[in-house]
Amino acid sequence: MNNKIAIQGIKGSFHHQVAQEYFQDNVLVDECLSFEELVSSLLLGNSEQAVMAIENSIAGPIIPNYALIDKNNLHIIGEHYLNINQNLMALKGQKIEDITEVHSHPMAILQCMDFLKKYPNIKLVEDKDTAETARRIQQKQLKGIAAIASETAAEMYELEILAHKIQTIKNNMTRFVILKKENSFVPENEIKRASLKFELDHKRGSLAAVLNVMSDCKMNLTKIQSLPKIETPWKYSFFVDITFDKYEDYAKAKSLLIIMAEYFKVLGEYKNTKE
Repeated sequence: MNNKIAIQGIKGSFHHQVAQEYFQDNVLVDECLSFEELVSSLLLGNSEQAVMAIENSIAGPIIPNYALIDKNNLHIIGEHYLNINQNLMALKGQKIEDITEVHSHPMAILQCMDFLKKYPNIKLVEDKDTAETARRIQQKQLKGIAAIASETAAEMYELEILAHKIQTIKNNMTRFVILKKENSFVPENEIKRASLKFELDHKRGSLAAVLNVMSDCKMNLTKIQSLPKIETPWKYSFFVDITFDKYEDYAKAKSLLIIMAEYFKVLGEYKNTKE
């Protein structure tokens, strides 16, 4: 049986950190360069489960990933939240004063600009991956060059952290979902969260009616996002996340939504880790 977990990025990435926390420290991972490759890993049987970032507390939902889950009929079986802490790291024995260049993913650099502005003489170099940059510094023994990456990357590639948690916004959390090709059985009394997709007739009040049903059935709508249907102008798919206390309330809401929506699909039913 293949017990590998597909991650986006390499060992030491935030996806790898989630895999370690959600499963176990010695988890076997399949390193994927893109989210598309991550999905292929599941579909081809190279991995049994996958970790995928789905939304960030600052940047919002990663809509293309919802579309990937939907298009490939994958199942969300769990979730995990991770505080994204960016750290400045370099080969051991160096100080910030020794650093002439900082390499990292452009988003990581952007998240740390307030800190980096304190060192105007340091050149900022965009790279494809935070953890991969850290690994290259160790492999090539690059002195004078620092990476911005996770603490896991620093430990894995034996780099020294010169400054901890240098991101401008300290409370930066990303939600990851755990995916499988086949659905997993979760006892109804443990299911407290669901991810749904539905399409509605393009007429006044159709979305409001659906939201009223959710409210009447005691559903807590934690996220709603629309995605245009390319093949049908002016029609939209809605991706929603809901939480609830009783599965019976959710089952009632689901039975009504199936009738009301032109198309209805459950992307996942799972435990709510934010309780």
